Amino acid sequence: MIQTQRFVRSLQRSRMSLEREDRPEVFALCGREWDLLDEVFAPVFCPSTAIAVDFLGLDGPVPPPVPRGASFLEIGCGSGVTAVMAALAGYDHVVAADISPRAVENAAVNAERHGVEDRLRAVHSDLFSGLASDERFDVVFWSSNYVLAPEDYQYQSVHERAYVDTGYRAHRRFLEQVPHWLTPTGSALLHFSDRGDLVELDRIAGQSGRELSLLRSVRVKEPEYGGDVVEHMLFEIRAADRGAGASVPRGSVITA
Repeated sequence: MIQTQRFVRSLQRSRMSLEREDRPEVFALCGREWDLLDEVFAPVFCPSTAIAVDFLGLDGPVPPPVPRGASFLEIGCGSGVTAVMAALAGYDHVVAADISPRAVENAAVNAERHGVEDRLRAVHSDLFSGLASDERFDVVFWSSNYVLAPEDYQYQSVHERAYVDTGYRAHRRFLEQVPHWLTPTGSALLHFSDRGDLVELDRIAGQSGRELSLLRSVRVKEPEYGGDVVEHMLFEIRAADRGAGASVPRGSVITA
């Protein structure tokens, strides 16, 4: 019942985000201005993008050192904020991928706005489908559509895919496929929240031979939609037999 309520509410949020009279064409985030095209997820109405940038350390006074030649792939790039911030932080090769053609266009526009178009490529891609088979990345990051939708739900717009995932099919594919796209020392990172179904995510990870190692978490009040306090989490996805970490025990739910 709770997951159904979250699913219905997320669809409402998707529609409201597109229809709001105060939806901007340009918005401010991370001390910079960004273009926002129609049909693209609006970071100004949801804190997840700002949280993702903070989780990755891309907006601090002293960004983490990035090795020369390092590469970064963002799945579900939306307007391109996180991918552009990665390029500005020193990643030499950045790919911003999204299933929405309009989001791909938006990411390219913002790469040009901030002068990183020479090292950021925006790609139309359903997860990894738009990548060259030999591409590998030091970091693969996805701020996911973490709300679980029923298996039989039919998306009414590509914009809804930024909010909900039918049967967690995209999450399963990501968990199964992401190791293929990593360099030998690369990291696969997943931004999730407790609006999603952590138990189901962990079950799918186990079936896929993966474990979820919790790197960071933060609880944030989201005033735009009722003042809910939501926990956001950054997981590293590892092979299930790869050492010990702060992994999520089977069937558990993380709390702050």
